[in-house]
Amino acid sequence: MNNKRLPLLVAAATFTLLAIPSAFAQKKYDTGVTDAEIRIGNVEAYSGPASAYGIIGKTEDAYFKMVNDNGGVNGRKINFISYDDGYSPPKTVEQVRKLIESDEVFLVFNALGTPTQTAVQKYQNTKKVPQLFVATGASKWDEPKNFPWTMGFQPSYRAEARIFAKYILKEKPDAKIAVFYQNDDFGKDYLAGLKDVLGEKASTLIIAEESYETTEPSIDSHIVKLKGTGADVLVDITTPKFAAQAIKKAAELQWKPMHLLTDVSISIGAVMKPAGLEASEGVLSAGYLKDASDPQWKDDEGMKKFMAFAEKYMPGANLADLNLAYGYAAAQTMVQVLKQCGDELTRENVMKQAASLKDFAAETLIPGIKVNTSPTDFAPIEQLKMMRFTNGKWDLFGDVISAETGR
Repeated sequence: MNNKRLPLLVAAATFTLLAIPSAFAQKKYDTGVTDAEIRIGNVEAYSGPASAYGIIGKTEDAYFKMVNDNGGVNGRKINFISYDDGYSPPKTVEQVRKLIESDEVFLVFNALGTPTQTAVQKYQNTKKVPQLFVATGASKWDEPKNFPWTMGFQPSYRAEARIFAKYILKEKPDAKIAVFYQNDDFGKDYLAGLKDVLGEKASTLIIAEESYETTEPSIDSHIVKLKGTGADVLVDITTPKFAAQAIKKAAELQWKPMHLLTDVSISIGAVMKPAGLEASEGVLSAGYLKDASDPQWKDDEGMKKFMAFAEKYMPGANLADLNLAYGYAAAQTMVQVLKQCGDELTRENVMKQAASLKDFAAETLIPGIKVNTSPTDFAPIEQLKMMRFTNGKWDLFGDVISAETGR
């Protein structure tokens, strides 16, 4: 052999050996992913007591269809497999097991409900299958140390309460606060959030804490009692039926405190109209989603894209239902995570990318509200904007407020 050619052959062989591992490293898949497909699982309350939320799953299915029609994510089509659990924890366990063990999905995305998702949290974390962007406001989904495979999506109840507390301190620093809350994790999350921000002042500013049970037919007597305390701020942590009663009773008593209402109960149809639009005038809450029925967004670029999507993929849908805007934002964020994964579509990497979102602005989020996560922060949305019920609709006002206690 010509000695001059030997170094060239050695170099070529070395390059080939180096190239082989890098070629193999370009693509890395876990269960549920191929060159052509990403299987994503979901459970939704298409029936049962929470069936109004079923439109979220339908919106996400439509969004992924749009993505697939435009070539998919990095060339792969999303196969969205969504089952009805009727908002029943035993059914949730059955359906999630089916998704993971029979359908062999890559991950479970935006599954709905605190009791239902609590029932499968340990199972999915043991299996190391992402329980990603859970569709509930409980703060328990932000525990990366204990549950590294679970992450929430929307602002938590605790986050919203922190924002209410910041608003109260700014507008009424000497407030006399009455807290009216549902006696469960939902209510207690809010109470904890208020105290996170009020700190040492909580013991002097909060002059009454009154709870109610969901089995009570009426909460009128509680509102009478709270008016009697002399409170000038009412933090109302109630579900829709009781929120309507609270607004109505306060108006009957001619009690006009600064009334802050959880965003769980901001439905005009289910709360404000039954309470009376006049009685509801001036009630405060906080929001993070654009309302497609609100003319203020008609020239907004994100809303234009949402409207075009809805017209093509969800004709006839009720665009005033914020659940559509919610499903759209969640699905868009899921696609962003998959894009960031590139060709390393492993369950470990999908959680790594979900925990590395920086200022992602989903198109149906209010301007200034962005998705941010980190390995120690599994709460993607922690900002809200205050809003006031005026002349039969919710009007946003002021700056975007962060729920982080140091800001």
